[in-house]
Amino acid sequence: MSAFHPGEQALQARAGVQAQMAQIGPRVMRDHMPDQHREFFGLLPFVVMGSVDDQGQPWASVLAGAPGFMHSPDPTHLHIRAHALPHDPLQHTLHEGAALGLLGMQPHTRRRNRMNGTAHLQDDGLVVEVGQSFGNCPKYIQAREPVWTPAAPAGRVLLQGPGLDGASRDLIRAADTFFIATAHPEAAADSEPSHGVDVSHRGGAPGFVKVEGQRLTVPDFPGNQFFNTLGNIAVQPLAGLLFMDFERGDRLYLAARASVVWDGAELAAFEGAQRLLRLEVTQVVHVQGGLPLRWGPAERSPHLASMGYWPSR
Repeated sequence: MSAFHPGEQALQARAGVQAQMAQIGPRVMRDHMPDQHREFFGLLPFVVMGSVDDQGQPWASVLAGAPGFMHSPDPTHLHIRAHALPHDPLQHTLHEGAALGLLGMQPHTRRRNRMNGTAHLQDDGLVVEVGQSFGNCPKYIQAREPVWTPAAPAGRVLLQGPGLDGASRDLIRAADTFFIATAHPEAAADSEPSHGVDVSHRGGAPGFVKVEGQRLTVPDFPGNQFFNTLGNIAVQPLAGLLFMDFERGDRLYLAARASVVWDGAELAAFEGAQRLLRLEVTQVVHVQGGLPLRWGPAERSPHLASMGYWPSR
């Protein structure tokens, strides 16, 4: 049984790495969390979660709590003692048996681990049963330290509708980080571990996401070559994005139709990009405040500095 579904394999083949990934995949894509991953989740004050709504649209969300709000009682389960934040799409997509993708990230150390699995609801939150668990490289993470801030004021919705406005475009243009959720079309009905929901991180210099009307264009830099995100888009061209304003605590949730640009003048204009991810926004939820995290100053990724996006330090 392959660690990767046909969409991921097709992207790997196009990039010329399918044979290599066929060897690597079974070694790194596990059906359980190793002890270091189990301990790692327990250190974090937040986790990014991908889920899918009734129409098959993926959404990226954030859950937060004091470190220790997540713990792993055994290698195949992660207990999360938290509920969806107000106005987060997870309030509507989380249910018993829901397919989920998780990204645990410690930005100030640039560690991150991912998994997908199945939700089992509890009074104090949920337990995620592991489908696949794997580590990720630290490239392109801006090293800022998050601190749990339980006294954060309640958020309010600034915009909810089918398209971006000026304030949401400004937030995107200023961003050096966002999170993206995608899903295999059988994620909610199939027990095959590779047919799950995925949520991942994207980072770059502020302005790396190009905004034109309702269209976003994002450079896809060299990574671990699993192609989880783009492989899902190959078989279901939908994505959910989460931008966070690290100074104000705002959250911007987007639903989009996704496609990949493989060549052309626009790709050549993005130094270091191997392809472009194009996203046509279809739904927007912009929440002012309400994120119970405070963030330290950013130390820029050395990988981006080496590509000419920032001076080396």
